[in-house]
This record gives sequence, structure tokens and C-alpha cells, in this order.
Amino acid sequence: MSAPGGGAPSPAPRSGSIGPNASMPVPQQQPIAANPPVVHTPTTPGPSGPSPAPVSQQNLNQIVIDYLAKKGYTRTEAMLRMESASQDIDGRSLPQLNENQRPKYRNGFDLLKNWIEDNLDLYKPELRRLLWPLFVYSFLDLATALYPQDAEQFFSANKNLFLPEHSEDIRSLQKISLPEHVQDNATAKLYRGNKYRVILSNPAFSNLMQFLESKSKEGGAVMSAILSSYCSIVTKDRAADERFSFAAMLGRADQTTFPAEDEGIPGHHPGSAYTGDNPAMAGTLPKLRLGKLPPEPELESDVRAELEEHDSKNPPAPGRNTLVQEYDQMIKKEEDDDAPSHAEIAYPPSTARDVAMEVQRVKENRDRFRIEGRTGGVGVACSVCLFTFHNTYDRMICTDFSDDNMLVAAGFEDSYIRVWSLDGKAIKATHEGVEEHTSTPSNSKRLFGHSGPVYAVKFAPSAQRSEGEMAPTNARWLLSSSADKTIRLWSLDLWQCMVVYKGHDQPVWDLSWGPFGYYFVSGGHDKTARLWATDRIRQQRIFAGHDQDVDCVCFHPNSAYVFTGSSDRTVRMWAVTTGNAVRMFTGHTGNITALACSRNGKLLASADDHGSIFLWDLAPGRLLKRMRGHGKGGIWSLDWSVESTVLVSSGADNTVRVWDIAPPAAELSTNATRLATDTSTGVKVDTNTTSSAAQPSATVGPGGSKKKGKENVVTPDQISAFPTKKSPVYKVKFTNMNLIVAGGAYLP
Repeated sequence: MSAPGGGAPSPAPRSGSIGPNASMPVPQQQPIAANPPVVHTPTTPGPSGPSPAPVSQQNLNQIVIDYLAKKGYTRTEAMLRMESASQDIDGRSLPQLNENQRPKYRNGFDLLKNWIEDNLDLYKPELRRLLWPLFVYSFLDLATALYPQDAEQFFSANKNLFLPEHSEDIRSLQKISLPEHVQDNATAKLYRGNKYRVILSNPAFSNLMQFLESKSKEGGAVMSAILSSYCSIVTKDRAADERFSFAAMLGRADQTTFPAEDEGIPGHHPGSAYTGDNPAMAGTLPKLRLGKLPPEPELESDVRAELEEHDSKNPPAPGRNTLVQEYDQMIKKEEDDDAPSHAEIAYPPSTARDVAMEVQRVKENRDRFRIEGRTGGVGVACSVCLFTFHNTYDRMICTDFSDDNMLVAAGFEDSYIRVWSLDGKAIKATHEGVEEHTSTPSNSKRLFGHSGPVYAVKFAPSAQRSEGEMAPTNARWLLSSSADKTIRLWSLDLWQCMVVYKGHDQPVWDLSWGPFGYYFVSGGHDKTARLWATDRIRQQRIFAGHDQDVDCVCFHPNSAYVFTGSSDRTVRMWAVTTGNAVRMFTGHTGNITALACSRNGKLLASADDHGSIFLWDLAPGRLLKRMRGHGKGGIWSLDWSVESTVLVSSGADNTVRVWDIAPPAAELSTNATRLATDTSTGVKVDTNTTSSAAQPSATVGPGGSKKKGKENVVTPDQISAFPTKKSPVYKVKFTNMNLIVAGGAYLP
């Protein structure tokens, strides 16, 4: 991971070994089970008690094959494998391929693909779902029938149609070329041993069958045979399912995705990241609990009493909620989703500081500037307050702002940390009894202790200062990580290092606080992420599974999950209570440089050094969309608005950019060429990715050099872009009042 700023030191060669794999239990939690959970065979009740469920023909064949292999009957095993490969899921014999039928697979698939693209926009989204099972089963049939060259050509010609949605299955299937590979490949066995479920509306199904019958000799009969043998098509009336209503279909006319979570192979979700020993869990997608962690009863009663007192002293203006009403609405909204409990995630008892932070959160939620996304296709108006650091000589690596917007901290290549007051005034003692160590007041403090470049600094969560409060800041703690393999916790009351956390055996690239300031997570060059508690010296969990460095980390808002982005170009989501990976997101073409989970806990944004931002829907584990506009060099920071409707990003291209999560109204028009202006260069570029990719046009960049137009593509999701004058922006942040602050270093 390259540190922000061109002249920052290059990290050590990335050849670190994985650290210790023994995970420590979270305090007051049960330790991780050493043995996988027992999988019970489903049973059906019989006349004299439960009896085993019937075994399918495919499973029975596999049991016999395993027995013959164990006993050494190789010839009999080979014959049974060949016969088994020629049976469908129900045990019936499949028609054998001959020389004349080989080209009909490709011809039939191409005919159907072109017919779907030329069909009415009303039917395209649901008919496109048929192409994936037809592609898989056609490829497996060709490989099973000993036509490896035809199978390889068919696979190579069509695999890009299904990226990135089916990237994991494509990666697994592309190794197949012979019948033996089909028998040994777990993904192929899963598809050949189960019927692929597809849901179609009645008009679309009738339309499909008429077309296949009319093109029977050109390959339609082959496609019909695959649908009959390997697929289970469920037809539904438009009135019975709202997904097939005319309004829903027209709204999705320009999209390739179709919301049918109950489609596909039952229980098979290639987005799963499970890496445990239980084979029953492999490929499954565990249900997530994405709701907010409910407040403790004692904390809730204390907060309510404080709010009632404040309402009595400061009545709200007419038409505005009281603070108690606002609090009730917030709690009710957060209880709508399934949420973890305090029994699962251990926290120490609440303090007066926690009550004050919750009261301030309610005030900010009521009084904030509201951002509701696009209105009539026009993006919201956002402004950015940028703090520029001068005379850093390209030695500054990272920066962070405190939640009360009073302090900013920066980590330097020279192994120290410097903290400034944002208002430029001298930093005073936070309370009486703390002596000043300097004779003259200063608007900055230096923290010494690390013995290597400081790669990350993070302020602990804190509340905004309330009116009349005398303390200069509510920020009390600062975390830092370094190339010296340590993490340090600094007291901003004493300006001293209080704890040194040791566990990583390579440089630590990134840090992230949990939402309540008790847990934090780190990621490093040793390919692991680690969970820590502030009152424990040792790590509480080790998240191991990435093939390369863990470059960036972040917490879910309810503390139950942790996200890690890696140089292996994948993002993983981990359960804090078990230490297991519950989601894996693939599709990035560059190293992942920034992560941010939305405040409602339902979406994740990830960015890479190629200038792309991916939005992921956490519950189904699917990619929502890809947004482009940044130049290459890395997107270094992401953050969400309070309503989770707007995303803000910044990076090495000297810009801050604001993105709308909801698609613009203009996107509903199909195959329309959209023009957008890149505000950093003033050059109009074609944002139709298809035409841009086919013929990259040359445009003149800011320095007079020619660039390919493809690099300057700006997707319509971008609301606005704010260029700086030669200042890469290291950090960008939405405050709790929905104001944007950013920080960067001026590098002439």
C-alpha cells in the first residue's frame, strides 16, 4: 500500500508470513470452538419413528464411486464415472453428443443471447437470468463429452458476460477441460447434482418456448434439452409477484441485474467467504444482523432524563420535534432491523461520558443539514472545508479529524505525530491539574514514541462540544500505527503514550475505531487484521484469510462486523463474535485503498488505486454499481452522509468528489450517450463506458499531455468535484451535522 504523498517511504517488500492463527476470545465471550458443528442428516417421520431422507441418484452414484476407489476397483470406477456423467439429476440418461451436435451448443447459445438483447425492454431483465445456467451446463456437457477444444472456446467467448456477478464460479470452472475434471470439481458437481431454479413471468416463458421451437434445428432443441434436464423453471403471474409488475420492469429496463434471491442452486452463494472446516458451510451465505446495537436500559433512561431536562430549559421552535421525540424516532427506526445483542458483543458499563455523547448525538440528528439525494435528477448542493498543510516536504503520510472538529492529527515519515487545533488557538489543558510542559502556549503538540514512519492516526469517537462548554476539546484518545509493528494509544489529556499494543509482526498499515470507542481493528503487512480492546494488552481476534497485505479496515456501525480490504483485490467481511468471514466481494482490478460502511449499516463502499468506487449490498452480497471519476493514483478516503444517501471521496488526483447513491433519472434511458464535465480538467468526456472502451479518444490533460479518454470517464453518479491546487487530499469526512471537512498537503 503506497502511503499518501508521492515521496513517502516505500514499504518493505511484501513477503511477510501469516502471523499466529490462534484467536483470543472477546471478553465475556465463549472461545472459538475447536471442532466444527455437527451436521445432522435431514430425516422424515415414518410409521415407527424418523427414517433417513431419500438419497438422490447423483449422491448414490458418488457413494458407490467412492467405495470402488477405496477398494481399488479402478476399471469399474472409471466405467461408473462415465455412465454417471451421462445421467441427468433425476438419473435419466442424457442424449449422447455426436459430431453434428457440437456446434449447436454455441449456435443455440448465441441465437438465444441475441434474441434476448433484441427483445422488449420489459422482458430483458428476467430473460437474461437464463443465460448463466445455459452457459454453465453447455460448457459442462461439452467437457463431459470429450470435446475440450470446443468447451474452451465456448467458455472463453462468453465468460465476460457474467463478470463480476459470477466471478467466483467462473474462476472455479475455467480449470475444467476433461470429464475427470467435472467429477472432481466442487462447483461442477454442485451444478450437475442440483437443478438450477429460475423464475419467469408467464408471458416471458411463453415467448421463450416459442422462439426455441422455431429455431429447433439451429440449436434451439439443445437449449430446450438443457432447460428440461438441468433447470427448474417456475412461472408466475404478474399480479402475483410485484417484481414482474410493469412499473418494476420499466424501472429496471437498463439494468442487467434482477432481484431474485430465491433463484439459482439452493444454498449456493459464491460470494461466501467461509474458510472453516465444516463442508456444509462452504458456499453458503450466512444471514447478517445489520441493525443497530440497542442501547442499554440504564443508558436509555439516563439519556431520556437528560433530554427531558434540556427540553424544559430550551423548548423547540414551532414545528420541530422535542429532543425526546427525536430520540424515540431514532430508537424506533433502529429497531426495525435484526440487530445483535449486548450478550454477544461485550462492552463495559456505560459512563457519564457515554450519556453525554448520546445526548449530543440526538441534538445533532435533529439539527443537522439534511441530504436526501437527488431531486428531479439534480444532485444535492454540498460544500467542502479543506485544511491544507504547508511545508510538509512530502513527509506527511496520514491525517485525521476529531469528531468535535477541534483537532487534526497527522503522522509523519519521521516517526512522530503532530496534533493541531483547527481554530488556530493555543491548545490548553483539558482540565485542572494538568501542567503544561511548554513555557509558551502553542497551537500544536508533538507525540514521540514510534521508531518508524506513522502510517495511520485515528481519533476515538467523541461528541461535539455543547454550548457554554469550557473544555477545548472532547477528544480524549488517539491511536497510531507504524512501520515499527506497534500500535500506540495516546492520552490527549496528558499528551503521553499510555499503551503499546504488540501482535503484528510486520508494519501496520491501517486502524479503525469501533463505533463506541472500546474496540478497534488493525490491518498490516502480515496479511492479517486484528481486533483489540482498549483495556486488554493482547489482540482479541485474528482475522486471517487474505493472500496479500490487509491495506485498509473499517467497522460496521453495530460493532458486530469488521471489513478488510487487501492487495489481493478482495474485500472480506468478518463476524467479530466468531472470527469467521461471512462475505467476500470481488471485482476490483487494483489494490483496495479505502473502505467505508454506510451509517445505516446496509451498504459498503470500497475504492482502489485505479480510481473506481464499488458499492456493495451487504445482505445479498451483491455489487450494486461501480462509480468512476477519480484519476489513477489511489482513492485514499471515503465517508458517508448521515442519511447514507451521499458518499464523499478524495485521493491522489487532488480532488474531493461527491457521489449520489441512488441512480440519476437520466440513467433510465437506454443506450443513451451521456456527457459529463470533469471539473478537474474542464474536458468533456463520453461517459458511455462501452463506446469509450472500444475507441479511447485522446484528450488534453491539465499539463498539456495527452490522455486517453477512457481514463477521464466520469459516471453520472458524480454530483460534484472540488479540485485543489496541487494538494493531494489524504482525508475527507462527513461530520454528524452533514458538513464535509477534508485535509491535504500542498505539494508544489
